[in-house]
This record gives sequence, C-alpha cells and structure tokens, in this order.
Amino acid sequence: MEGLRAVAAFGVILTHVAFQTGVDPATPVGAVLARFDFFVPVFFALSAFLLWRGHRTDRRLSTITRYLLNRTGRILPAYLGCVVAVILLLPEAARMSGDQILANLTLTQVYWADGLAPGLTHLWSLSVEVGFYLALPLLALSIGRLGRRGRILAIVGLAVLSLGWAYLPFVVDSEVNRQIWPPAYAPWFAVGMLAAEVEGRVPALVRRALRVRWLWWLVALATAWVAGQEWYGPLGLTHPEPDEFARRVLAGTVFAAAIVLPEALAPGAVWLRHPVMQALGRWSYSVFLWHVAMLSLAFPLLGLDYFSGGFWPVLLVTLGLTLPVSVASFVFLEDPGKRLVRAATSRIARTPESPA
Repeated sequence: MEGLRAVAAFGVILTHVAFQTGVDPATPVGAVLARFDFFVPVFFALSAFLLWRGHRTDRRLSTITRYLLNRTGRILPAYLGCVVAVILLLPEAARMSGDQILANLTLTQVYWADGLAPGLTHLWSLSVEVGFYLALPLLALSIGRLGRRGRILAIVGLAVLSLGWAYLPFVVDSEVNRQIWPPAYAPWFAVGMLAAEVEGRVPALVRRALRVRWLWWLVALATAWVAGQEWYGPLGLTHPEPDEFARRVLAGTVFAAAIVLPEALAPGAVWLRHPVMQALGRWSYSVFLWHVAMLSLAFPLLGLDYFSGGFWPVLLVTLGLTLPVSVASFVFLEDPGKRLVRAATSRIARTPESPA
C-alpha cells in the first residue's frame, strides 16, 4: 500500500495548490482538483484496512499497549518536529494564539473553536485519525468477538448511523466545529475495515473486475467532479449545511472505495510497486505533514500573491521544498521514532499477557 500512500499525498498537495493559486472550480479540471481533498478519505481507508486487519482480534492488555505505542511512535516524533518548526520558523505562524499552539502540540485542534493554525490547517485530519486509532481497541473489544458476518454488519451499521452526525443539535449549535469530529467520518474508515474483513474471500469474477484499474480511477474522478459542482455542496472554506456535509462524506466514501478496494482486494498495479513509488510512499506521512508550510513559502519565493494564479510554478516549488524536508523528517524523526518504539514493544512482548 506504500505506492498508494504516495498517490494520496500527491493528490492532497494538488488540491491545496489549486485552492491557494485560485484555480477556478467552475471548470472541469478545477472541480476535480477542488475535490482532491477526497484523498484524505483514501488515507483514512488505508489506515483502517491495515490496522483493522492486524488488530481486530486484540483483546489483551499487552497487545493493545503495543498497538498504542506503535501508533505513538509512528506519528508523534515527525508530527511534533513539524509543528514546533512551523511555530518557531514560519512567518505566518507569528500570529498564532496560545490556544492554537497548545491545540496543535496536543493533536486536539478539531476540539477547539479556533484550533487550526497557519501552516498546520490540514492537520485537522490527523487529529481525526488519532480518534480512530484510540477507538480501534474499543471496537476490537466490542465487535471483535463476533464472526466475520457480524463484524461486517456492525461496521456497516456504524457507518450508516454516522451519516446523521451533522444533524445532531449539539453539532449544529456548537461554537466548535463538531461537524469534523471523528464520528462524522466513520464511512471513510469503514471502507478499509470492510476491505480487511473480505480480503481473501472475494470471488474471482469480482477480482477480475477490480483489476480493471482505469475503470475505478474513472469512477473516482467522476465522483470528484460531481462533488465539485456547486449544486452538490459548497467548496473551499464555506461551512456546509448538514445535508451538504452528509453528501460530501458519501462522495468521499465512494472516492476512497474506488481507489483503495481494487488495490486491497486485487493487488497487482505494477507501477505502484516501482521503487520510486515505494520510496515516496515511505516518505508520504512526512510529505503530508510539511507540504502546507512549504506551500506558504512558495508564494514569496516566486513573488506571487495568494489566489493570483501560477499553479504550475507554485506546485513545482512546493514539491521541490517538500521532498527534501520530508526525507530529512523521515530519516531523523519518523524512522528513529518507529525503531525506538519497536524496541520498547519487543520488551513488552516478552512479558506475560493478561486480559484487558
């Protein structure tokens, strides 16, 4: 799945560059780029697939502890390095409030009224994903004992129920944007969880259909185009009404399913396994972390104003800045953090297990 992570990271960069350079969403290409934020549900589905596949039966304290430590080592070192660097070095971050600094250092920005900060606004999605990480052991404890069919029904049921999240009074009437709290995105995570449940049990005819990759990419692009129309829902930073938000979540679910399910259930895309794509996939988390800060630097470097055009030069400069910084982040923060936690969890694995 590393190659697909690289694609998702590049898709997120494209949508942010398109927005900040003022690409017109009324054009066909602009509409699709505007909804390339649906690569966020692709990330969610990928994480859910890999984590649910490996941890859906975890019911012992030691295995849950190892899981939580592994998640901590996977995300926190590079995350904190990025956040601290942005706070200290990014000119736009000089106007950050104390609350914003605290919210971003603790990965709780979606729970604050003004938690999103310059250079770090995109990390709301990581805050949501951490919510899923914390919920996964509870899901394993509650539905992991069920048979496969029971788990599938439970996952689908939770996903369907979550579509009503935006309609709840305490969500609608809140000063905090509770619309983007983790329960709202259960369908996006459900895509990956369901893939994990049916992996290896897909009929040959379905696998053959899933291997027609161009068809599923066409479905994803068509979904992005439809969701990018004004009649479907607001674009940009406009806060959606509950029905508009529910439609957005549904479209993101279809988009993620069209991209993730073929590779999860009928792997075989050779280009995703190319060494370059594998390397980019390994760096994709750091690419995601750093690209918005690097994008903000591209404009003064090019002498451009926001929303004034220059999509291609801004994209190239953003990529040129993001890739080396991301490689350094991976080498000096992300990878050492994972190795440190791996050593700690190996010690836990040697201790006697007790029920959670």
